[in-house]
Amino acid sequence: MVSQLGQVMVYVKDQEASAKFWTETMGFRLVGRFEAGNGMKWIEVAPVGAQTSLVLHDREAVAKMAPELHLGTPSLMFFTPSAQKLKDQLSSQGITTGPVVDMPQGRVFNFSDAEGNYFAVMER
Repeated sequence: MVSQLGQVMVYVKDQEASAKFWTETMGFRLVGRFEAGNGMKWIEVAPVGAQTSLVLHDREAVAKMAPELHLGTPSLMFFTPSAQKLKDQLSSQGITTGPVVDMPQGRVFNFSDAEGNYFAVMER
């Protein structure tokens, strides 16, 4: 039986730039930097207080190691207490954001990371 979602693998072109985006721009904490000893390394980040983390893998290295894997960006929905406040904060930092829209389940907007991957945020 699964008890929770632990990690989400995100395959990126530039791990350091991606880690900087998630920690400095989005305010995530750095969980750690890890190496497997065979040249594989990854960076784990997570929202402060969250149990689920993002694991940033080098897309090219993973493609060489396991070409059968799907390396596309997962569709992720983050939660925030104020969608408009977070959208305004990200926009003021030059982050591409979409409009805040009212959906049946709450107010939602999209933003993109430094590599142009889009993610959603819902007010909750």
